[in-house]
Amino acid sequence: MRKSAVVTGGTAGIGLETALGLAASGFSVTVVGRSAERGAGAVGLINATGPAHPARFVAADLGALDDVRELARRIASEHATSGEPLTVLVNNVGAMFTDRQDLNGLEASFVVNHLSPYLLTELLLPTLTAGAPSRVVNVTSGAVRVAKRVFDAVEPPGGYYGFHWYGRAKLANLAYTLDLARRLDGTGVSVFAADPGGAATDMTDGTMTSPKIVSPALRLLWPVVRRTFARATSGPASVAARPSITAATDDALTGSTGIVIGAGARPVTPLRAATDPRIADAVRRLGERHAPLTAT
Repeated sequence: MRKSAVVTGGTAGIGLETALGLAASGFSVTVVGRSAERGAGAVGLINATGPAHPARFVAADLGALDDVRELARRIASEHATSGEPLTVLVNNVGAMFTDRQDLNGLEASFVVNHLSPYLLTELLLPTLTAGAPSRVVNVTSGAVRVAKRVFDAVEPPGGYYGFHWYGRAKLANLAYTLDLARRLDGTGVSVFAADPGGAATDMTDGTMTSPKIVSPALRLLWPVVRRTFARATSGPASVAARPSITAATDDALTGSTGIVIGAGARPVTPLRAATDPRIADAVRRLGERHAPLTAT
């Protein structure tokens, strides 16, 4: 029986390279994104490599939680009808914003980087469990180190600084990932985080050029930070995709769960805050409150 994978944010950058890697490993790949034009281009690139199974594109706005629910319903229904197991879900979608934005009344960075992948994963757990052994791979970021670690609400106190708020959303998702691994231990669904390290992508080429996205304290050091970041993001997305591909496919990880695969495509120690059960509990409550499994 063929293996299948869903890759969100898979039309460009790290997501596309992840989809290419999974297709090369024999997966039937579904690429999810907003743009039909970019989706067609991604599928064309994947299928031009001569994969064992043709890729396909499914359009969804992953910043809209109702779209996430519909995407999950469609994927679950298709797999139930075909009998084909869902083997891998890669939550690759991510976004950083220079200025604060709302998505249906919620801060956009937290929606895209945590609530959306949280909701999609939770809704697809029955399908992933039915297809076990299966894997969930959530893409994290080194930005978790600059995050505020307060999760009483979607938005932290203080002014908006895109890089820090992005890191906070990624920290929430990392804490959720490790907590989910504990919750699913023994079910046959393994859960991993993948840290791509630095890569030149649409996001890094855009928002990271503005000092507005960091706090005033870090802004004083912005020339040094920017030069360091430029060096760190000089690598291609194909290299940054290796941790995700490893987490999704490496046979050495069979039977393992709750592991962070670092930029060297090897397991690394997670940030201590992400293992704090108090943070995991607070993040879980935010998900249940703001991204319920059924629309309200």
